[in-house]
Amino acid sequence: MSGLIPITVNTPPGEEAYIRAEDDASVYLSLFGGDGVSTNGQSCKATVLSNNKVRIADGIICVGGHFARIPYGDYIDCEIENGQSGKNRNDIIVARFETTGTGGIDTYTCEVKKGTAGTIAKDPEIVQEDLYKAGKVRELPLYRVKIEGLSITAVEQLFTLRKTNEELEKELASLNNNFNSLRKNIQMFFAGSRVCNVSSKDNTSVSVISNSDINKVLGISDASNANVAVSFSNGDGGAQKVHVQGATYENGTWYATLASGAKAGSIRINYIITYFGTSTSSSSGGSSSAKVQSKTITPRTSEQVVTPDTGYDYLAEVTVQGIPYSEQDDSSGGTTVNIG
Repeated sequence: MSGLIPITVNTPPGEEAYIRAEDDASVYLSLFGGDGVSTNGQSCKATVLSNNKVRIADGIICVGGHFARIPYGDYIDCEIENGQSGKNRNDIIVARFETTGTGGIDTYTCEVKKGTAGTIAKDPEIVQEDLYKAGKVRELPLYRVKIEGLSITAVEQLFTLRKTNEELEKELASLNNNFNSLRKNIQMFFAGSRVCNVSSKDNTSVSVISNSDINKVLGISDASNANVAVSFSNGDGGAQKVHVQGATYENGTWYATLASGAKAGSIRINYIITYFGTSTSSSSGGSSSAKVQSKTITPRTSEQVVTPDTGYDYLAEVTVQGIPYSEQDDSSGGTTVNIG
């Protein structure tokens, strides 16, 4: 038993080396994530040169944490034995790592494993012992060479292409951006139950949930009565024998409307909240993000049309302030009222 094996440490000059290839391989395996080929260079691209030769281009290969490379501009030519007329065969090009054991002698090769010719082609057996658990032979299938009669008809990639951290970060950022864009145009919903308090002064409705609550749960910022639909029901008819008639909205809060007979005190309200985004149909038939506005106005005439300001697509809500007016006595004894 070796116990703990320090790897990234300095040792006194002259001390016998003790870090082995399998020590480094265990670290690389945890970083690389498994067998495969990196995206560097040509990633071991295969090219059929003839019915007897497949060329493997440059790339970096990992088998059980042990790395090998075909240098840039270099290649390996894999010899394929002749096929047989009227028969099919699958050959597998593998990267093969073999060791005599811990601290022993290792070999790393690229080989062709010949399949058995027949009416139906079958892959040859691949050896994949777990090198981390002291296995001695592990083969990584790189390509399946399909031979029909005398000809190579296809070369199929079998390895996993392992991307770099930078590539993965870019893909993740792109996925996040796509998700955020998609989320604007899809429905999201959640359901739950809340114990609310019926006031003795107003027992016809009860406050259940606000726009800020909805924003927090769904991770959005624009919940309003223009893009949210709600459904309420009595969650405990035994405690409050009252019918929940529906929902109403005022000043950023959703209320459950109650039939007459509600008692002051607690009532459990079950709810379903649906958010259908801020999307509008475009002239081309698709959809695009829309910008909503909450607007406060003070009427100046008996009838006033309220429209969104420049830069907004539609109104989420309109708050009407009191109409300003002034009174002035006139000489005839009457009163003149000035509105606006």
